[in-house]
Amino acid sequence: MRVYSQPLYYEIAFSFINPKKQVIFFEKLIKKYSKIKVKRVLDIACGPSLQLREMSRRGYESIGLDSSSQMLRYLKQKTKEEGVSIETVKDDMGNFRLDKKVEFAFIMMGSISNIESNEDLLGHLDSVANSLKKGGLYLIENFRLDWSSKSQSWVMKRAGIKVKTAFQTKLKNMLSQIALDTITMVVNDNGKKLRFSECSLTKHIFPEELKTLIELNGKFDFLGFFNHFKMKKLKEAKNENIILLRRK
Repeated sequence: MRVYSQPLYYEIAFSFINPKKQVIFFEKLIKKYSKIKVKRVLDIACGPSLQLREMSRRGYESIGLDSSSQMLRYLKQKTKEEGVSIETVKDDMGNFRLDKKVEFAFIMMGSISNIESNEDLLGHLDSVANSLKKGGLYLIENFRLDWSSKSQSWVMKRAGIKVKTAFQTKLKNMLSQIALDTITMVVNDNGKKLRFSECSLTKHIFPEELKTLIELNGKFDFLGFFNHFKMKKLKEAKNENIILLRRK
């Protein structure tokens, strides 16, 4: 079964993030770089979105966009449990439109790399631009910058549930900069043992290539690369980084 169709276990697997710290960073960037007041925010490829739930608690009108019905149902369930309000939109992050524009948009966990071509990335930027007010910000987390094959694994626990996650990426096509990512979750849910795995193709785009695509798109100002949840701009891009754009 697919990993992304298991929102509870997926949330536990990635619960090592600190959503409060991340949202504080968002707010610092907004204060410094946004040209407009931010009331309404969008999380693209949101999944269970701990960040969006934190932003809703802070009073922002919050929208989560994802192509997974399971993830959106889970997010709705969590909002009821936590007493927060989040609007959900089921759509493809490569081509979407909101009924009402936002002032701040973000995409986390390297999800931007699921766009498989430069043409699709330009289409994605168009969709974001059409959904973002002029002067608003678009934040991209963890855009991959290398071609190296790598693997990692970790274990997270919550309420009697243990999730061991393994992630591996291998270069599949150097010419088109496509990698094959494999993620596996081995779950022990209070004695019930389960295993979920899936593979996906992802796109590696390098810093100057990205900046050129943003310039070609013509709808954003490139504000820079930032260290991972720190305000200092990077003079040299690293694999863990934040990219910040502002809608023209």
